[in-house]
Amino acid sequence: MLSYAIYSEAGGVGKTTLSANLAVAHARAGLDVLVIPLDPQDGDLSYLFDVDQDRADSEADTLVHHLVNRGKGEFQALIRTVEHGVDIIPEHNRLEDLGEALRKEQEARSDFGESFPMWTQLQRVLREANIHQHYDVLIVDPPASSGPQLYNALDATRNLVLPLEPSGKGQASVSGLDDLVTNLEEQLEINIGVLAAVPNRVKGTRDQDTIIEEIQAQGFEVPVIFRDRTSLLEGCWRKKCSAFTYIDKHRSRHRDYELETLAQFDQLARHLEAQGDIEAPNPPEPGSLDHERETKGVQA
Repeated sequence: MLSYAIYSEAGGVGKTTLSANLAVAHARAGLDVLVIPLDPQDGDLSYLFDVDQDRADSEADTLVHHLVNRGKGEFQALIRTVEHGVDIIPEHNRLEDLGEALRKEQEARSDFGESFPMWTQLQRVLREANIHQHYDVLIVDPPASSGPQLYNALDATRNLVLPLEPSGKGQASVSGLDDLVTNLEEQLEINIGVLAAVPNRVKGTRDQDTIIEEIQAQGFEVPVIFRDRTSLLEGCWRKKCSAFTYIDKHRSRHRDYELETLAQFDQLARHLEAQGDIEAPNPPEPGSLDHERETKGVQA
């Protein structure tokens, strides 16, 4: 199973929209995809995929319940299926209290001489549910801040995809990545790989080109470079869908530059699949929406 977390220390770099569109790009190619968003803030991946209706339900079973061995039902019952067959575990407000819940469980176990490593619980839950047997791709979308959500995401995936805006702030974030990854590896006692750096909202200025070159010089792979597509991505949030669905269903005409953006999502997905030694069974021509309709026709 290909597994990775999409992470950036800087906010507002398109982390969540990249998570959504990569999930769809993998699924369009015939892969089974599970997405686990761990960001407790509003305006999250569950909102984008329009499955956040129960996030404030105090009676609901949640991922947090399962992380502290208090699940109210089967883990698979948490999973919802959204567009293009992507599966997702919707975020719940309990994620805000994940650190406290994990610490309380650790203290309770300690009283009885039992071990409860707080940063490995997501991996444990996924292993016990045999997720690796049911899915080809696992994407985890943690918050930007350090804490139990991020540490569990990294322990479960062991790989990072790094969206960044090629600005001074974005460059500083990536420049400090080696130290960040090293510290996390030492703390979690795992090895963490960086599968790709993904420049976003690029306007083609000389300074931005220089920053991207410096990022590549640091040894980070940059498979694609996304231009500034603010209108397209804002439309996705308005309609609560991926860019693939937004262009196909909510655009009166298909603009070449937007189809180019879809093609880049597909190209990035193929790059990541190759990194994980996964071959998609039915990859589309990059950016093709006809592939989607032809596939549905065959299935019908």
